[in-house]
Amino acid sequence: MGFRKTSNEKITRKSGMISIEDQIKTTMDNSANLILNSKNLSVQISVAIDKIIKCLKRGNKIILFGNGGSAADAQHIAAELIGRFQKERKSLPAISITTDSSIITSLTNDYSFDIVFSRQCESLVSKGDVVIGISTSGKSQNVLEGLKMAKKKGAHTIGLLGNDGGVIKKHVDVPITVSSTSIARIQEVHRVIYHIVCEIVEKEFTIK
Repeated sequence: MGFRKTSNEKITRKSGMISIEDQIKTTMDNSANLILNSKNLSVQISVAIDKIIKCLKRGNKIILFGNGGSAADAQHIAAELIGRFQKERKSLPAISITTDSSIITSLTNDYSFDIVFSRQCESLVSKGDVVIGISTSGKSQNVLEGLKMAKKKGAHTIGLLGNDGGVIKKHVDVPITVSSTSIARIQEVHRVIYHIVCEIVEKEFTIK
C-alpha cells in the first residue's frame, strides 16, 4: 500500500521541534544555495577545462584520485570520460588510481597510506598529463603527496577542494575550492562542477 497523507496530516516523526519534511527542505535549500554561491568559481573551472582539453588534444591523459566519497568521484569522472557523458565521441583517456585494491593494500602495508597515490603517480604520470586530486578538507596527506609527485613529473595539477582549500591549494596549478565545512554539501557541489567539466570537454570531441 502506498503512503497516504491528508492535507492536514503531519509526518509524526520529529527531530526536536523540526519535522522531517522541514529537515528535507532545509537540506535541499542549503545544497542549492551553496551551488549558486559557487558560481564565483567559474573562472577557476574554466581554466581547469582549458587545461584538460589541451591535455587530451596533445594525446595525454587525465589521472584522478581521492579518499572515500572523493575516490568514488574520481572513478565517476574517469567513467564519464572513457565512456560518454551525453554525446557520442571517441573515448578519452582517464585513469582513477583509487581502484586497484592489490596496489593500494600492498603500498599501505609495505610503506604508508600517505604514499598510495604518489607512488602510483611516480610511474604512471607523464609530462603534460592533467592530474586531479579531490579532497573535501584540502588536507588529505596522500592526495597532497600525489599532487606533489605529479608536479615533479611535469603534470598540470588541479585540486577539487573544500573548506578553505587547506594546504593542498598551495600545491596545485588550479585550486577549485568549495567554501563550506559540510562534507556532504561540498561533495554535492563537486559533482555539479565535474559534470560541467565533462559536458564542456565532451563538446570538443563530439563526432560531427
